[in-house]
Amino acid sequence: MLTRLQTWVMAVSLLTGALIAAAPVLGGEQYLHVKVQDGAKGESVNVNVPLSMAEEIIPAISNKRLHDGCVTIRQADMNGIDVRTILDAVRAAPDNEFVTVREKDQSVRVAKRNGNIIVYVRNRENNDQRVDVTVPLTVVNALFATAKRDQLDIAAAIRALSSSGSTFLVTVQDASHNVRVWVDSQSAAD
Repeated sequence: MLTRLQTWVMAVSLLTGALIAAAPVLGGEQYLHVKVQDGAKGESVNVNVPLSMAEEIIPAISNKRLHDGCVTIRQADMNGIDVRTILDAVRAAPDNEFVTVREKDQSVRVAKRNGNIIVYVRNRENNDQRVDVTVPLTVVNALFATAKRDQLDIAAAIRALSSSGSTFLVTVQDASHNVRVWVDSQSAAD
């Protein structure tokens, strides 16, 4: 059975995969970077994808729920939650920490700050694992703006991401692993 942290990591991985998908670049070329390091095995993976290249690729992918630049979400996956209504409320709300859950070995925080949705997960039980996700609200808005009710518009989100400048999106860290996902104008990861 998956722990909540593992579930968050899987969700972040799906987001990362979707972000690799695409976007037009406004101004200069933007790159999506993914850097994974496994200190225990001494292995690493670096991905540096120009968003303009990914924009050309995403419409060509039709695999299960991903098609035409959108991801289809089954109603059963939403468990009766109207995400669009929640998003409208978050948009209108001032910066705030909306949810804080603290358990013996784990904590989760969800907030809105400086135009970003921020999620922090800490798990002390499993080697002090940390997951930090920061997504510009413009990207979240784009996910829901043009897609059908049961879809997330990944292509629109990437277009919004490409115009939001340099930003760290995801970091995942534990005792031996380090994962970073970010966007900037550099063609190679530092």
